[in-house]
Amino acid sequence: MTAIKKRAGRAPNSTALWFKNYLASLRYSLYTMRRPLDGFWDLIHEKRGSMAAAHTIVVLFVLVQIVYLTQTNFTFININMETFSSVFVVMNIVGPLLLFSLANWCLTTLFDGKGRISDIYMGYAYAMVPQLIIRAILTPLSHVVTYDEMMILVLMWYIGEYWFYLLILCAMKQIHDYSFGKAVITTILSLAAMGIMVFIFLMFFAVVSDGIAYFYSLGQEALFRMRRG
Repeated sequence: MTAIKKRAGRAPNSTALWFKNYLASLRYSLYTMRRPLDGFWDLIHEKRGSMAAAHTIVVLFVLVQIVYLTQTNFTFININMETFSSVFVVMNIVGPLLLFSLANWCLTTLFDGKGRISDIYMGYAYAMVPQLIIRAILTPLSHVVTYDEMMILVLMWYIGEYWFYLLILCAMKQIHDYSFGKAVITTILSLAAMGIMVFIFLMFFAVVSDGIAYFYSLGQEALFRMRRG
């Protein structure tokens, strides 16, 4: 009975400890923004990051992107709401993340990369934080600035984009323990591999679609002949 009470007493503490570590790993994303080389090294090798925090960043980015596309002043961004789909937004964010993680992992295993696919996913997710913050600011700011001040929003948008690219390079360098030049080359090759993977998928999808259409028409023809007979 005493042992059961001890185990019951530890459960809330372990949950509280997990949540504390989760919040710490989530806050750590702000450090990787400011000190990317030290930040991404400790993120992976010192276990300062977590997959739970990475998933949270991705989900928050999706939500912020949906709000950004739908709530930003129409003077600065024009979205056709009749064709807008949140599913497309999710695919447009999660798809490149998963493709890059897979392509980079496949490529770097051939070039003595030390990162696992989960490390690459985490590094990519943490690199998205500047974009997340800036786009969250752009949405309300678009309703305050005038059209003549639009360049402020454009500049902020580009800062978020290039900050993300810089963080990705720093993340790949530190995760795989590469030189900066090797990180640039493998990242570019990963992007090319993503294009090849998408092309192969589309070709496979086209072949499968044609096969299904062929057998469907064959079945329809057989049914038609059976009815006539």
